[in-house]
Amino acid sequence: MKRTQTVLLGAMVMGIVLYGCGSAQGEEMSPEEIKENQKGYTTGASVHDPSILKADDTYYIFGSHMDAAKSDDLVKWSMFASGVDENNKLFANLFEEPMEAFSFVGKNDAGGYSVWAPDVVFNEKMGKYVMYFSTSSTYKKSTICFATADEPDGPYTFRDVLIHSGFTNQNWDTINFQEINPDGKITDYLTAGDYDNLQWPNCIDPTVFYDAEGKMWMTYGSWSGGIFILEIDEETGYPIHPEADPENGVDTYYGKRLLGGGHNSIEGPYIMYDETSKYYYLFVSYGELQAKGGYQMRVFRSEDPDGPYTDTAGQELGMVVDHSKYGLKMMGNYTFPSLSFAYMAPGHNSAFVDDDDRMYVVYHQRFKNGTEAHEPRVHQIFINKKGWPVAAPFNTSGEVLKESGYEEKDVLGTYYYVNHGTDISSKVHKYESIVFEKGGVVKDSEGGALGRFSLEKGTPYVTVELNGQNYEGVMIEMKEEAGNRTMCFTAAGDNNETIWGVHYFKQEDK
Repeated sequence: MKRTQTVLLGAMVMGIVLYGCGSAQGEEMSPEEIKENQKGYTTGASVHDPSILKADDTYYIFGSHMDAAKSDDLVKWSMFASGVDENNKLFANLFEEPMEAFSFVGKNDAGGYSVWAPDVVFNEKMGKYVMYFSTSSTYKKSTICFATADEPDGPYTFRDVLIHSGFTNQNWDTINFQEINPDGKITDYLTAGDYDNLQWPNCIDPTVFYDAEGKMWMTYGSWSGGIFILEIDEETGYPIHPEADPENGVDTYYGKRLLGGGHNSIEGPYIMYDETSKYYYLFVSYGELQAKGGYQMRVFRSEDPDGPYTDTAGQELGMVVDHSKYGLKMMGNYTFPSLSFAYMAPGHNSAFVDDDDRMYVVYHQRFKNGTEAHEPRVHQIFINKKGWPVAAPFNTSGEVLKESGYEEKDVLGTYYYVNHGTDISSKVHKYESIVFEKGGVVKDSEGGALGRFSLEKGTPYVTVELNGQNYEGVMIEMKEEAGNRTMCFTAAGDNNETIWGVHYFKQEDK
């Protein structure tokens, strides 16, 4: 069965509670009514680079700067750890002498210590929660470390430093390079005596996953030489370093390069396996993380955990001048009429399949409000007919796909449409009005023809054709962040673009 169908089997009761008979019929809201219903929305926490873990019935997110929060509904979050110092109880011994996690990288430019982008996994063989995290002091001088705990919220006991980046010909013999790669030539990693960060990774942003065969892997990397992957020994938590195979991009110390290089923007890798589609999905972020930095989420896929990973156009991303056309852009800067300001720079995500078989993407979100404030967001994602993930346009609110799909009369009306494009820029992709009319016709707000839409009978699948380009996705009823009831479509094209459409209903129709 396809995921769009299996998701519903344990969730039909919730769909009835949310929407009564499940019909999308009802009078649509006018633009004035939508604006009248604008209101702020907050998830109650601030965690950068959130990595998701579910333990029992509680969801945990762990982020940079030793921040962490928990939730029981993926909507409201409460912080339980914050701050990079010895007072943060997330770690038991990170700041105890000899402070091994920082012995190579030292302090950052601000005079403090940087602890970035952790990922926590329950290691079944070790019987421990294992946190992989990075310490760093420059854009290339970093380490990946690991720590263990008996409970998901810690305290985590620092264990060891695993790999290093940013070494030079003067300090390379202070790290574990020779121990791991005794036959390696240090000069292969240097240029003019300094670390060659165009070819080799910045050792940050580690995330760990199990493949379909039960093997454990760690993917990591940021900008610099791109995204890499190493197998993990589940018995010990340490990497299994492979034999070098330069022709296939495999290095003994760093593992296999998956994507990128040449210091193009790419970071925050996260790999999730989907048992239904049989694909490994590799999520990454492009751009710079600031509100105006063009930060965004992309996704590639592979049939094997260590690649090759390709996008909707069948492309692999290597060292290119312009990487904006590579990778399905799931989400960038956007706005809708019910949002009080534009949503900016979504990214550095994790993802997971919940116990009820629903799939989610978890990321941090900035806003066009004159600050760099950010919050976690959690959107349900769906696999379209071509095997690509598409995200619901709004934070989850208990929505479920309708297994039997919709009739044409249920989806007619005005949609506020956003195309996320493939740009890497500060541009906000503003909504425009389009209309779904009888006979599967799509028109612009002036009545001009734009294309067509078609519903696949007995499923939630929709195909939206706009200006000659087909986008495959789903129709989904959900409440958006201001509390309005909506009918949405989310769809992806083989041009690496994602489109969203939102149709608002009057409040009395809730």
